[in-house]
Amino acid sequence: MQNKLKIINDPVHGFIRIPHEILFDIIEHPYFQRLRRIGQTGLLNLIFPGATHTRFHHALGAMHLMFTALETLKQKGVKISENEEKGAMLAILMHDIGHGPFSHALESMLMDDWHHETLSLLLMNRLNVEFDGALSCAIEMFQGRYHRKFFNQLISSQLDVDRLDYLKRDSFFTGVSEGSINTQRIISMMNVCEEGELVIDAKGVYSIENFLTARMFMYWQVYYHKTSALAEFLLVKILERAKYLVSMGIDLPAGDNLKYFLYREKSAATDEDVKRFTQLDDNDIIQAMKLWQNAEDHILSYWCKCIIQRNLPRTIISSHPFEQEFIKEKVKKTNDFFGIDNGEELVNVIKRKLLPYDTEKQPIYLLQKSGKKIRLEESEDQLLSGLMINKTQRYILMYPRDIQNTFS
Repeated sequence: MQNKLKIINDPVHGFIRIPHEILFDIIEHPYFQRLRRIGQTGLLNLIFPGATHTRFHHALGAMHLMFTALETLKQKGVKISENEEKGAMLAILMHDIGHGPFSHALESMLMDDWHHETLSLLLMNRLNVEFDGALSCAIEMFQGRYHRKFFNQLISSQLDVDRLDYLKRDSFFTGVSEGSINTQRIISMMNVCEEGELVIDAKGVYSIENFLTARMFMYWQVYYHKTSALAEFLLVKILERAKYLVSMGIDLPAGDNLKYFLYREKSAATDEDVKRFTQLDDNDIIQAMKLWQNAEDHILSYWCKCIIQRNLPRTIISSHPFEQEFIKEKVKKTNDFFGIDNGEELVNVIKRKLLPYDTEKQPIYLLQKSGKKIRLEESEDQLLSGLMINKTQRYILMYPRDIQNTFS
């Protein structure tokens, strides 16, 4: 009989235990194994060469932190059954199973406006049928329908094990130390109040502020880095352009599964859609871009060369919108340089905005010694939380690198 209670060596958390056989069965499933070929951070390795880790890594790490969090809560007297433990660990293990190639960048391009969480739930339901209902509790927790609210908060909230893992993991693989957080300290401060909600022991206030600060720095320094934002934007434009050309009757070389989505009409997801989607990964997109470098269409060819050859357009970042005349000047010079009349396709403004801490959407509560809970931003001990409730926005102007020398 196969031993399914494995131990995995993870570079971020050390040894990760698989304490239940059903977890091993899900990890071994083709739906989950596909995550080995889905990058955790898209094209971030164009800026941070070490950022080649995958959704597979992240899902295992999040599962480990969920196990650690549940053990901590048990030690504090919170009753958690074995079925609940399995459910919570399964839910976080599968929370990203619906991610498509290059994750967030292309999720709306391939399956219309289907968010990855919608696809994750769809795949969870299919797996639940396959495993004779063993995932029912996990699905309830994932959807927030389970009667004990703190399980869903551990899966998806402003302080969940998903964020705890990806911040620490992305910081490790990018080498950006500002994102490093003490996950063990934060988890050790977790508790459950009388209402059954996840709270943080009041003495952990600075660990939580450090977490929120680290997340803010990681967004502006890594995820929203101007070159990262540019590469992600180009991926979307490449798929948009390819779909447009296909709709105009132009045949583009691509793998069967990607070609299926290029020709697919907008509609509700069918069984065939799901089958094809679960066979797609980053490699399909990379292969297509390598081929499309030689496309007759100048726009598609140019964008693909930008990414494959890492000869990316120039960017200017600003905290204020760009003047229209300034943008028009870039478009004119682009048209003149390439001898085209649709230079506006190659000159774009990308917007990025961030609200570091949302006081309305599942606020973080601190549990005081008296048993009373207060909002994080209302604590007398907080130093930074009150400064992180304002939204910040950046504008990134992109234009062809080739025309740089034509500017005065």
